[in-house]
Amino acid sequence: MVLASAYSHELPRYGLEVGLTNYAAAYCTGLLLGRRVLKMLEMDDEYQGNVEATGEDFSVEPTDTRRPFRALLDVGLIRTTTGNNVFGALKGALDAGLDIPHSDKRFAGFSKDSKQLDAEVHHKYIYGGHVAAYMRTLMEDEPEKYQSHSSEYIKRGIEPDNIEALYKKVHVAIRADPTAKKAEKEPPKQHKRFNLKKLTYEERKAKLIERLHTLNAAAGTDSEDED
Repeated sequence: MVLASAYSHELPRYGLEVGLTNYAAAYCTGLLLGRRVLKMLEMDDEYQGNVEATGEDFSVEPTDTRRPFRALLDVGLIRTTTGNNVFGALKGALDAGLDIPHSDKRFAGFSKDSKQLDAEVHHKYIYGGHVAAYMRTLMEDEPEKYQSHSSEYIKRGIEPDNIEALYKKVHVAIRADPTAKKAEKEPPKQHKRFNLKKLTYEERKAKLIERLHTLNAAAGTDSEDED
């Protein structure tokens, strides 16, 4: 049984229309899923989670009334490399207020050398800072490539300096209304029929009688002409 689901293609509804496959979008999707589950269970007011992501690790604490909703992360066949998008989704679900056993070793910004999570680097990934940095690099070094690679951002007036503010607005919008919306399907189109419509027995009988009358009338006309 599926309790709830969330997909990145839902994010345009919350104001994110581009970059739906990066770490920041994965965070938004995890946040959406977590808030949706808690709202369905009427636990969203009790468990607000980490309202403003700082990049630091976060684990929800149980309240006096109900224990937090516990979930387990199943990565399937995805390679569990540090900074993989699936861990962005995990971080979003954690900040939403879900209780998920985890380690911070796979979040973007974890250093193998220091064995610690760099919260500033993680914060940058959550708010699309890595995308903004890439856009700035292209603007300075390869303007033509910037025009082609960032065409969707340019079309919507999204510049590197306002990407973080964009993601903050998306997070607020998700928390305001995480409920799923049913897709409005267009009615099926009526296909033209090129084959003849089947007649009922009575219709076939009436058509046969009409043809016989026509033939008899024609035969009678021919007889009068011969006379």
